[in-house]
Amino acid sequence: MAKGKYHEWLTPEGLALLEGWARDGLTDEQIADNMGIKRPTLYEWKKRYPDISDTLKKGKEVIDRHVENALLKRALGYRYDEVTREPGTVEDEETGELKQVMVETKRVTKEVQGDTTAQIFWLKNRKPEQWRDKQDVQHSGSVNVNNPYKDLTTDELRKLIRDG
Repeated sequence: MAKGKYHEWLTPEGLALLEGWARDGLTDEQIADNMGIKRPTLYEWKKRYPDISDTLKKGKEVIDRHVENALLKRALGYRYDEVTREPGTVEDEETGELKQVMVETKRVTKEVQGDTTAQIFWLKNRKPEQWRDKQDVQHSGSVNVNNPYKDLTTDELRKLIRDG
């Protein structure tokens, strides 16, 4: 690795590439590979050069927001229009010439129901106190156990087992 290779990544062009790769969903390992360095070197550069770290965070934040929005949309359900188009002919208003275009022939509004798996995932992560599988239960007071063998010695217990 050439000394000072980080300089090219601190330029506006280099930072734009890093942000784009992060926005595209590449992992740090893939980004490091694209940069021609090893992952530990990228981690070191992120610590040493705030521009690199901030740029990668900014790029990842964009795609994270898109995924969050898609998850929420899927959890709640949504409507969309399904449009059918077929080739058709229209007259150009300026020239009077006939042009081939795709003409909308049918539009149907469809509904996608909310997805319970997406809802559960969202709630477990956003409201873990109420929705996580593991619940913390506290007990106060005492538990009374009636153990008829509690006062016996080890030898007495062995004799009971042997004589059965």
